[in-house]
This record gives sequence, C-alpha cells and structure tokens, in this order.
Amino acid sequence: MRVISGKYRGKRIMAPKKLPVRPTTDMAKESLFNILGHHFHLDEISFLDLFSGTGNISYEMASRGCEDVTAVDQDRNCVEFIKKMSMEMKFDHFSTIRSEAMQFLKGQYRKWDVIFADPPYEFAGHQLLVDEIFGKGMLAEGGMLILEHGQDVDFKEYEHLTIVKRYGSVYFSFFEFQESE
Repeated sequence: MRVISGKYRGKRIMAPKKLPVRPTTDMAKESLFNILGHHFHLDEISFLDLFSGTGNISYEMASRGCEDVTAVDQDRNCVEFIKKMSMEMKFDHFSTIRSEAMQFLKGQYRKWDVIFADPPYEFAGHQLLVDEIFGKGMLAEGGMLILEHGQDVDFKEYEHLTIVKRYGSVYFSFFEFQESE
C-alpha cells in the first residue's frame, strides 16, 4: 500500500503480514479522497477512522494536511503499527486508540467532520454503528460518515444515506448530517 497524495505522496507502507487486515485498495482510496476533496478542505476538518487496521486511510488524511486524526482499532499489533508509522511520518495531532469501535463510540460525546469505518466484512453491526453515530449526534453540521463494506450490506432504506459507490468488490456508503434534520 502507498500514500497517494500530500506530503508523503508515493510513500510505500509495508504492514507486517501478521496483522488481521484487509487494506482499502489504492483505486478505491483514490476515489474516496476525490469525493472527500470535493466536499471538504481536508486541512480544516476532524477525522475519525474506526476499524483502522493498518492506518492506511488515516495516513492518507494526515498526509493531505488534516490536523485532527483519530485512528481506532482493537488489535494491539495494528495499534502499535499505526503509532510507529505516524511517529515515523511525524504526524502531529494524530491520535491512536486501542478499543473495540462500538465501545469507543459509546464513550464519545464529541463531533467529527468525517467518520470513516471499515469493519470486517463479516461484521454484523453495521446498522448499530450508523444508529450510534447519528443517535449521539457525532457528526458536525455538514459532516459525513463513510462505511466501507461488501456487497451483502444494504442501507437503501436509511434516511441519512446519500450515495453508494462501488469500486470492484469495495462499496462505500456515504451518510450526511445536516443540522436542519
């Protein structure tokens, strides 16, 4: 995997093989960041990365100038790797937290501009995840939740869903929060 743009453009990141991860493909990541770049000034937002795995998405966000990145994963080896890489790249304002994602959300009361979640494809709590984030008002005005998932997950009936994009076998469901809701 590599950082696509920003300060560390082209940097290759070699994650240990023992990590229980499925990194977002470069093609899907590039498309995701094209969408985010059209909606936000990435250097002016707060970003939460749930189920962060290797930290791939968090590094991309920090490389593009985001100064408020929080990466959350429950696997100790993933968290240690993310901490090591964020220190190596000298990212300031980059937090790494070891926690199960739903437990982390239950204890949170702050708002983020963008929340990205890439749970394992066998994760059965997608709807609970969305409900927790919207139920607690964790997105800032104009904020966006992006869920990466496989083809078996369907949010078509969910009121905050704005669009679903497919890149090969990767799906991104985008949810937006407007204060008028």
